[in-house]
Amino acid sequence: MIFGDTPLDEAEGAILAHSHRLPGKALKKGRVLTAEDIAALRAAGVPQVVTARLEQGDVPEDKAAARLAAVMAGDGTETTAPFTGRCNLIATADGLLTYDPAALDAVNLIDEALTVALLPPYEVVEKGQMIGTVKIIPFAAPEAALEQCESLAGKVRVAAFRPVRAGLVQTALPATKPSVLDNTARITAARLERMGAGLGEELRCAHDTAATAAAIRQQIDAGYDLVLLFGASAVVDRRDVLPAAIVEAGGTVDHFGMPVDPGNLLLLGHIGDTPVIGMPGCARSPKLNGFDWVLQRLVAGLPVTRTDIMRMGVGGLLKEIASRPLPREDGHKMTTAPRKAPRIAVLILAAGQSRRMGAQNKLLAEIDGKPMATRVVEIVRASKAGPITIVTGHEADRVKAALPGDLAFVHNPEYAAGLSTSLKAGISALPADIDGVLVCLGDMPRISPAMIDRLIAAFDPVEGREICVPTHKGKRGNPVLWGKRFLPEMAALAGDVGAKHLIGAHADLVVEVEMEEDGVLIDIDTPDALTRYQAS
Repeated sequence: MIFGDTPLDEAEGAILAHSHRLPGKALKKGRVLTAEDIAALRAAGVPQVVTARLEQGDVPEDKAAARLAAVMAGDGTETTAPFTGRCNLIATADGLLTYDPAALDAVNLIDEALTVALLPPYEVVEKGQMIGTVKIIPFAAPEAALEQCESLAGKVRVAAFRPVRAGLVQTALPATKPSVLDNTARITAARLERMGAGLGEELRCAHDTAATAAAIRQQIDAGYDLVLLFGASAVVDRRDVLPAAIVEAGGTVDHFGMPVDPGNLLLLGHIGDTPVIGMPGCARSPKLNGFDWVLQRLVAGLPVTRTDIMRMGVGGLLKEIASRPLPREDGHKMTTAPRKAPRIAVLILAAGQSRRMGAQNKLLAEIDGKPMATRVVEIVRASKAGPITIVTGHEADRVKAALPGDLAFVHNPEYAAGLSTSLKAGISALPADIDGVLVCLGDMPRISPAMIDRLIAAFDPVEGREICVPTHKGKRGNPVLWGKRFLPEMAALAGDVGAKHLIGAHADLVVEVEMEEDGVLIDIDTPDALTRYQAS
């Protein structure tokens, strides 16, 4: 890769290394400079820019990131579209993150240009949560290094939590308070429910080997996926009541004790294929402890061996310490929410009168054998955006009848007053928990799911990318993705105008997302345009 100062006369087609703010326009780093950009730089008095040019053997940053992420994405994960050399891995289910740390280290040791960051192994993750990111540091990665990383990379997987059912056995001594047992059962049920599992029957018995063994056997015979034991007093030896009861019930004690605190006195055994866990006393509290680590793996369908338990010492000190000033009221709550893929709603504007089309409603014109509006909805549905809201107006009943009935519709009775009224109506119907909205025209059947996903991948308010505008060969098009913060300004628009002027008003928050295909520039407004499209 050639990198350095470049006179403007030689800069066209090169990659801009550093952003430039020009009057009414911002050229962001990573942009491939066009003749129009060069003219704007020259008009602003910029004599030269720092650029990069790729050479033979260089893989552009987005392609490199996408290739490595695709190799690493395993069961329970998906990748985002690459942008600025970054491709994220997203969980597609609630569960536990699993991968080989040694394989991750091997990838990161190949070349400084290629980096992969993941959450810790066995982290509890939620559907839609970002679990990792592949980032290419410069504007390209060496092909040889990328191929080496691809050969070494292990699969990143999310083991999905299963709806398992657990049986509970609690033993009691004469001094044991029923309220303690009640509270323990409630907390245990809540633990399981957080993972989509459930607590079945609870049995209580005397704290002796024979009674406990009989209760365990009863739960095994009931067919539960696992059996949980709470002793009235802590287990202190393999020959104590709970381990002895597991053996008497026909089972095996696999391991006693673990290098996790709290949770040291956990007991693990099995009867046939059913795991049996003697829970440590700390599990009567909802705070995170070693029992949670074992339970999470079992609910996710992962085996837990004595070796697995003995390797839990790294990060196994969970007690409150001075460097953790806030007590954990709930061991499963986080002080910061997990980073998730942005939730991008879609407004499809389908209210216009199609005046330039004459008597025909263009949204009902056939495209690929379907009404145009239906085709656009199918494209959007195949992307990562959603939920979808359709704004109707002119011939609302006909448009609505042509579309799937499970969509959200909002009618704009003032559609004749212009585009702003449809924006206002649509924005009023959006859910509150979105991060942004993609404003899509109903007459653009040549956009694609990949284009929409690329816009979503570009969206990052933290990085100052809050308005994502698609381009083709430097020309801006639609749909445009807007951050949630702009909705009040969009709702305040009046007349037959869209939100285009807001792009200029917030130029520093705009990112142009170049598309290989021209679908973002093509809308069908006239009978001739429709005929040409149908012929093509």
